Amino acid sequence: MSLGDHLHELRRRLIVPIVAFVLLFMLGFAIDNQLKSFLIQPLLRAVDLVGIETATKVGLDPARGERMLTVFGVGESVMLSMNVAFVFAIALTIPIFLYQVWAFVAPGLYSHEKKLVLPLVVSSTLLFFIGVAFCYFFVFGQVFKFIQGFTPKSITAAPDIEAYLSFVMSMFIAFGAAFEVPVVVVVLARMGLVPVEKLREHRGYFIVIAFVIAAIITPPDIVSMLALAISMCVLYEVGVFAATHFIRYSKPPEEKS
Repeated sequence: MSLGDHLHELRRRLIVPIVAFVLLFMLGFAIDNQLKSFLIQPLLRAVDLVGIETATKVGLDPARGERMLTVFGVGESVMLSMNVAFVFAIALTIPIFLYQVWAFVAPGLYSHEKKLVLPLVVSSTLLFFIGVAFCYFFVFGQVFKFIQGFTPKSITAAPDIEAYLSFVMSMFIAFGAAFEVPVVVVVLARMGLVPVEKLREHRGYFIVIAFVIAAIITPPDIVSMLALAISMCVLYEVGVFAATHFIRYSKPPEEKS
């Protein structure tokens, strides 16, 4: 293919995720109330709501047993809905974008290179969503219970909706990115930038780095920090183990012989 053909193919491949993002953003904006209600469930399960005013503030109307979202600032509702829809669209566009990247480069790859790229594309997508799910179903509940444990019985920990959802989305990004550690380790090892033996020898340095990163990007509570740091350390070991076998699997035929 000529350079012009490559550029035309690249443009065609990029249009697909862009269109998908726009459509998913519109869908997320249309169902923003359902998305907000879904995101607020960990807080509602963990926090003991007391009184109508406090319950309404975190999204629960105890008089009717219905969940609703309260707005505190002018224009906050629209901006909050747009932010939620944006994150929703980005998350669901990632697999589409990675597939288009794979489809663009695949025709120019050798068979052993396809064995390298395709598993990385699939695993990076799965690991990102596994990290988000781990954060939603486990970390949030433990964090809110931990915070509530330091709150007197007469006071309920109830952040406003904007602060809460900003916290949720930032934690999703943090855990989704942290769960990419095995992919990064495999890529570094396969490209020869860091030998597997060095990765094993320097795991102590990574443990320190993991705890420093967790302390910086998580809120000031020990639960979320430990959850992120320990997850990164475990995933680092998974990456080292995977790299050992993956390098052998994706070697060119001449290297295998």
